[in-house]
Amino acid sequence: MSNLFVRKATGMVRSWSVFDAFVYAFFSINIVTLGFYSFSQMYFFSGGMINALIVSAVFIIFEIIVYASLISVMPRSGGDYVWMTRIFGGGIGFILAITGWWFTLWLWTPVYGDMFRQVVMVPLLGVFGLKDAAVWFAGAGTPLFVSTLIALGFVALVIMLGMKTYARIQKFSFYAGMLGLLIVIVLLFTGSPEAFKAGYEKNATNLFGALPGAYDATVQAGIDAGAATPLTGGTFKLVLLTLPWLVFFNLWPNWGATLYGEVRGATDYKRNFSGMAAALGAVTVLGIVFFLGVSRTIGWDFYMQSNGAWWNSVWYGAAVPLPVWPYPALLALFLTSNRLIQIVVVVLMSFWWFGWAGTLFLSSTRVIFAAAFDRLLPEKVAELSERGTPVNAMLLMVVPALLVSYLYAYNVGGFNSITLAATQGIAIMYFGTAIAAIVLPYKKKELFEASPIAQMKVFGIPLITVAGVIFASFLGFLLVEWLFDPWLNTGGEGAGLYGISFKNTNSIIFLGTCYALSAAIYYGFKSYRKKGGIDLDKVQAEIPVE
Repeated sequence: MSNLFVRKATGMVRSWSVFDAFVYAFFSINIVTLGFYSFSQMYFFSGGMINALIVSAVFIIFEIIVYASLISVMPRSGGDYVWMTRIFGGGIGFILAITGWWFTLWLWTPVYGDMFRQVVMVPLLGVFGLKDAAVWFAGAGTPLFVSTLIALGFVALVIMLGMKTYARIQKFSFYAGMLGLLIVIVLLFTGSPEAFKAGYEKNATNLFGALPGAYDATVQAGIDAGAATPLTGGTFKLVLLTLPWLVFFNLWPNWGATLYGEVRGATDYKRNFSGMAAALGAVTVLGIVFFLGVSRTIGWDFYMQSNGAWWNSVWYGAAVPLPVWPYPALLALFLTSNRLIQIVVVVLMSFWWFGWAGTLFLSSTRVIFAAAFDRLLPEKVAELSERGTPVNAMLLMVVPALLVSYLYAYNVGGFNSITLAATQGIAIMYFGTAIAAIVLPYKKKELFEASPIAQMKVFGIPLITVAGVIFASFLGFLLVEWLFDPWLNTGGEGAGLYGISFKNTNSIIFLGTCYALSAAIYYGFKSYRKKGGIDLDKVQAEIPVE
C-alpha cells in the first residue's frame, strides 16, 4: 500500500478537540456574516423567515446524520472526496469533490471580502468618526477589491499558522463574538421603536453623512424595491420557495467534515452528530431571537425595507438614503449615543468575521491535499509545512481567487451574477455524497458492518441510508428550484428568484467549465500515472492512513 500513495501516512495530526470542531461548525453557519448577509437579500420573498428557518433546520438534521455517519466510518482528511472515490470509484468522486471544494469556492472569496468590509471596516470607521472612509469602503469596484485583498491575506495567514493556532483564534473569536451579540440582543429587547427612529436619524447623519429624513426616505426606497418578506406566516409553498436562498447561510454545519482526519475521537458518531447538531440548533435559536428583537425595536417591516433599499441600489443603481449596508448590529447601536459602547460592540462583533474567515479555504485545502496524496495532482501539493499545513494546496486556492475577486469586484462580463453558482456546485457535490451514504452499507458491506454505526437502523434499514434518501431529496428540490426557477413560469424576468437558473448563461458556462476542467485533470493524471506504472483505481480502492 505504501507504493500506492505519495507516502505511507498522510502526516495529518489529530490536533483538534470535538469542541474545536463544534466551534468550526458554528462559525460555518455564521449568523452574523452569512446569516445577516443572506437575510438582507431575501427582502422580496413572501414566506415567513422564522418558518423558513425552522423548516430548513429540520431538513438539515438529516444532512448532519449523513455526515456524522460517514465521518465515523472513514474519518479521513478530504471528507467528500475520500468517501465518494472509495464508494463510487475515482471519476465521479473526483469531479464532484474537486468542483465543489476547489473551483467553485473561488467564487466565495469576494463574498467574504464584502462581508469583511460590511461587518468590520465600515462600522469601525463609522464609529471612530471616519465618515468619508466608511462610505468609501461601502462603495462598489475598488473598495470591494481592496477589502477582498485584505480578507484574503488574513485567511492565508491563519491557515498557514496551522490547526492548533487556528483553533485558538476560533475560540477567542467565539467568546468575543457571543458577548458582542448578547449586547446587541439586549439593546434590541430593551429599546423602543421611537428610540430607534430618533437614533437612526441622528446616527445615519453623524456617522455616514445621510441627509435629514433618512428614516422615512428608507421606508419609501424599500417599498419601491418591493420589500415584502414577513416575519412569520406565508403558505407552505411560499416558505419552501425561500429555502433555496436561505440555505446559502445554513447548509454548512458539515463544513468541517474534510478536517476530521485532524479531530480527536472522530470515530464516535454521537460526538460528531452532537457537535454539528448543537451548532445548527444554536444558530437557529439565535436567528429566531434576533428576528424577534428586530421586530420589537427596529421594526420588521423597516428592517426589510432598509435591506431592499440597499440591495436595490447595489443591483439596480437606485438611490439609497443610508449609504452603507444596514448591518443589524450597527442598527441596534443606533439605539445608544454612547460612542464608547458603539466602539466596544462593533469591535466585539467583528470577531464573528475573524473567527469565521478561515472557513473560506481551510476545508478546501484538505480535499486538494487528499487528491494529491492519491497522486491525482503533483506530489508537491501533498507536502506539509512544519505546522502541518498543506501550503501548496492553499496556494491553489489563493492564487486563482485573486483573479476571481478582480472579475467580481469590477463585474467584468457580468461576473458577479454567478455568485450563487458556488452554492449550486457544492450542493451537487453534497448530492453525490448523499447517494454514497445511501449505498455504503451495500457497496462496502464489510467496512460498514465493522463501523460504529452498523447497528443504527430504522425498521431494519441502516440509518445512514434513510437519512441519505431524505437529504438527497431535499438537495434535489433545491437543485430543481435553482435550475428551473418556478418564478420563470409566473412572468418573472431574468434568471428568476435565485438568479442561477438555466437562463443565467454565465452561471451555466462557469459550472460546465469547472466540471470539464475537473474531468481533464482526473483523466489526464490517470493516464500519466498509468504510464509510470501506477494504477489509480487501486489507489482509490484503499483508505489512506492518517
